[in-house]
Amino acid sequence: MVECVVVIGAGMAGLCTALSLAPTGRELHLLERDEAPPEGDADAAFEHWNRRGVGQLRHSHAFLARLRTIIKYHHPALLERLREAGCREINFVDMLPDALKVDYQPAPGDADMAVLTSRRTTLELVMRRYVEGLANVTIHSGAFVREAIIETLDGGQLRVAGVRGEQAGESREWRGDLTVDAAGRTSDIHEQIKAAGGAVTEEAEDCGILYYTRHYRFLPGVGEPARGRTSGTGDLTFVKYGLFPGDNGCFSITLAVPDIEMGLRAAVVDPKAFDTICRLLPGLALWTDPATAEPISKVFGMGDLKSRWRSFVSADQRATVGFFAVGDSLVRTNPLYGRGCSFAAIEADILRQVLETTTDPAARARVYDSRVKAELTPYYTNMRAQDRAAARRARNALDPAFKAPLRSQILTSFLNDGVRIAVRSDLDLLRSALRDFHMMDPPGAWIRKPGNLARIMRWWSRGKARNADLYPPPLGPDRAEMMQRLGLDPAAIAA
Repeated sequence: MVECVVVIGAGMAGLCTALSLAPTGRELHLLERDEAPPEGDADAAFEHWNRRGVGQLRHSHAFLARLRTIIKYHHPALLERLREAGCREINFVDMLPDALKVDYQPAPGDADMAVLTSRRTTLELVMRRYVEGLANVTIHSGAFVREAIIETLDGGQLRVAGVRGEQAGESREWRGDLTVDAAGRTSDIHEQIKAAGGAVTEEAEDCGILYYTRHYRFLPGVGEPARGRTSGTGDLTFVKYGLFPGDNGCFSITLAVPDIEMGLRAAVVDPKAFDTICRLLPGLALWTDPATAEPISKVFGMGDLKSRWRSFVSADQRATVGFFAVGDSLVRTNPLYGRGCSFAAIEADILRQVLETTTDPAARARVYDSRVKAELTPYYTNMRAQDRAAARRARNALDPAFKAPLRSQILTSFLNDGVRIAVRSDLDLLRSALRDFHMMDPPGAWIRKPGNLARIMRWWSRGKARNADLYPPPLGPDRAEMMQRLGLDPAAIAA
């Protein structure tokens, strides 16, 4: 008998679930609270698609190499449609500094080291239309889920048998053999399961930043500025920034501000202040020059950023059966790292493997939980450690009396004068670092290899004077100058 799968949500996590499970022949019903996207092209979707349930819809997005590889090998037709829609592929060689491009020779795996980037609305529009064309998938737009249908089996075990809600003003039930919660960070299905006596644990903490994005389009006849040695990404402690080439002549810029920088947070939502900041950053200045591009959006803000991990299996291996969570309903990450969509795709792929491995409902729940933890915990833990370190640096930067302990000074020098110089100068080290960033290898594993560590130490031991030509240009002004240019009082902006 063909299993019926009810998927709550047709955003990125729901679409990734459909991409993974549809080829297995299962019948899938995706329940999406928002209305269907408008007719038309990518620009129509960006201008008119209203997605109340997706707060990050108009923030910068990119598919890391891990996710692009899943699409490439399992849904090559989708990858081609994304390209046809104007989505950009930034390949490994595009990521290399000019000095390393001269003698570059491709190595195994380089072809898969590519990032796919565009406006989020374009990515989701193309994915949705592709998924809608799959024979065994139905997307129900305007389907608002109110509650899970939770049954108690013999022995007291809970089973989720579907959901209840409304569509077109009428009460509806959608029942299935399996229910997947891909509704995102606002989902409350976990609370319903917990209230019914199911095993639900959660750990969460603030990411320590707020996120601001603005979109731009190149003027007619104007192409992308030459990158040179200036970087489109950087961290000045009081602001982090990222440049995201997009589709159809568009690009976006995201600024991330520590939550303690109250004055900067208030200022950056003003489009004039946002553009002023960009023009003070060498890696962004040419892109946002009025002679190069024009803004096509307001500044979109996003707060309440948390890392969060839920588990639906207790310590004694008790689990609610027939239910799985994917995406932000299960693991939520700091968008700064661009891993949210990749996490969802990996979870969906793990779910497919588990369902094909066993038909026992309890075993499915337990194995899914354990495999997700084994695969994603290293990345989650690494991200959380980086967030905590960034929050400490932001606090310390506002304390005039702060003096870093010697151990911290040595570690900072190792990173700035050793690791960063080495990866800009050594192709194999850069390749290893990028494989880490793109989730192709376990986080931090490359730097712990004795050979790699020895090479980094050699670059570090040369000292700043001998490495002087290898340092990138300054990322931007110091905090005092930035605040002065924005008309802010540096002494009065910290929480």
